[in-house]
Amino acid sequence: MLENLFSPFRIKTCQLNSRIVMPPLASFLIEDDGSVTDKTIEHYRKRASGGPAMVMVEAHATSPEGVVSSHQARICDDRYIEGLSRISSVIRSEGAVPAIQLHHAGRQTSIKVIKRKPLAPSNLPCPAIKGEVEPLSKSEIQRIVHDFGDSASRALQAGFQLIEIHGAHGYLLNQFLSRFSNDRTDEYGGSQEGRCRFSMEIIREIRKRVGPDFPLSFKISAQEFVPNGLTTEESIELLRLLIPCGLDIIQISAGNDASPEWIAQPMFMEKACLAESSGKIRKALQFPVMVVGRINDPLVANEIIKEGKADLVCMGRGLLADPEMPKKARENRLDDIRTCIACNTCMESIFRRGRVECLVNPSLGREQQMAIRPADKSKKVMVIGGGPGGLEAAWVAASRGHEVHLFERQSQLGGQLNMGSMTKYKKELLTLIRYQTRQAEKFGVKLHLNSDVTPDLVREEKPDVVILSTGSTPVKPHVPGIEKAIVRMLPDILNGSKPTKKKTIILGGGATGCEVAHYLGDHQCDVTIVEQLPKVAEQLESITRKVLLKELRERKIRILTSCRLSRVEDHGVFVTDQQGTETFLEADAVVIAVGSRPDNSLYDSILSMGLPVHRVGDCVEPRSAKTAILEGAIAGREI
Repeated sequence: MLENLFSPFRIKTCQLNSRIVMPPLASFLIEDDGSVTDKTIEHYRKRASGGPAMVMVEAHATSPEGVVSSHQARICDDRYIEGLSRISSVIRSEGAVPAIQLHHAGRQTSIKVIKRKPLAPSNLPCPAIKGEVEPLSKSEIQRIVHDFGDSASRALQAGFQLIEIHGAHGYLLNQFLSRFSNDRTDEYGGSQEGRCRFSMEIIREIRKRVGPDFPLSFKISAQEFVPNGLTTEESIELLRLLIPCGLDIIQISAGNDASPEWIAQPMFMEKACLAESSGKIRKALQFPVMVVGRINDPLVANEIIKEGKADLVCMGRGLLADPEMPKKARENRLDDIRTCIACNTCMESIFRRGRVECLVNPSLGREQQMAIRPADKSKKVMVIGGGPGGLEAAWVAASRGHEVHLFERQSQLGGQLNMGSMTKYKKELLTLIRYQTRQAEKFGVKLHLNSDVTPDLVREEKPDVVILSTGSTPVKPHVPGIEKAIVRMLPDILNGSKPTKKKTIILGGGATGCEVAHYLGDHQCDVTIVEQLPKVAEQLESITRKVLLKELRERKIRILTSCRLSRVEDHGVFVTDQQGTETFLEADAVVIAVGSRPDNSLYDSILSMGLPVHRVGDCVEPRSAKTAILEGAIAGREI
């Protein structure tokens, strides 16, 4: 069924047993001095053991001032060779080809990180980081070219079998290639050949260091989606200049520092959203390419290869979500794949928490401490609540040998994720529930649906341990008129039926309120969001937030911030701004999306029975599905 995906491929001396590549992704498992740890090694071992043909380790800085973060991997000194050798060795031992990406941040770093002004082609600051930059002199350009060569020599010494040059995503080489960031008037700017010169010199220098038979890749943002940025058509012409310098394959990506949504595409975007661009480049150049961009499904990946849009597919976040995806796909166990839902939790956790985490895979970055081991003694475990946290706890506990009974008051599993998946772009949430349900069935969890648990039922079941995952209940604001017929709660809207109330006020501009507005906008409703805070969707990951707000504007959703609800009338609401001015907003429906409170009514009763109780997710306090799943995973392992 997936014969194209699992056909062999060769890049010079590099023999691949399939078309699946894990592209470089920051692990944030690197020490401040750039050294690797046992956690780093285990992270890459886990990815390699799952069956990809090649694992490219994360971007490695070739110069000290080219570091984008204190946790970035480095290859700018011989002292890093030993740790890199450990990584390449463990990848090879698991049957995958070890590859490495060489990188320089250029202007896309900060003085806080490198203790000097960032280097850039021109006096144009990074749009995202801002701050002054230092345009590169010709002698500094040559020094960086030499640094790339030295780094390639180290990569060869460390045992890597392919080197990729990072020429994408708004970093230094991309900055030279694009008129968006390069306005030089010397031989390193202006024409296509001038803007290519820096990359051409780096490719030639590396080729000189590694010899004629060693495989070299170049990653390009073939489309930048900014004024004066690269397009697929111009990238083809640039690649005509770069390829003869010594390249063997191209990785097609997109985006830069001003268009990050094209680097880590959120769930709004289509799967394999860069495959068409990749196909055009491959056809025009008659040259091997690999493509990245929301390829999270082996069936989609197989079609890309079958249709000739790429020679290799890069599955990055998909292998964070499930490192065993290639192995499961090869064995035709597609139902056992834990699919990436493009929520960008991995990106958010890096920027906000300084470590990479995954909503659907709580073991990411915790591979050693989250290993599943058989229980010392089998116990009867009662899980109350079949949302994502309860399901995770149930299947993990059952996989360890416990007798697990899961009770859910609704007719289906999934909790609030079922409601959340009603919006068009969040349909993939259902893949998470399907995965967890499949694991629960596989490991023998006894499911009791339509079961409202009472203290008497707990006594009757006689469990040894209880896992409480009862979720939360929505909150209604205490204002006059809140009980009027015009008021709707979220389940009244996200119930699968087409919305009929056209003029709608959404009270609450958090992530949920904005997502409901997006959903109603798709159904041609006239929507106004009312939010007490100065901004909406503040808790969302920044890339997802950027795209969501853009789509709300396209749907002409009205957003009123710093406003609170005063009272509800039969045909609308009164809201009050910070100056105390009251305004009437006409509406056919008022949707409440202001949050929820824990449903922990059973907790005290179960404690009084003397039973051990683990609480998971919203029943402790309302929070994210990621937290609920992590807590469920921990509870299932601790019993």
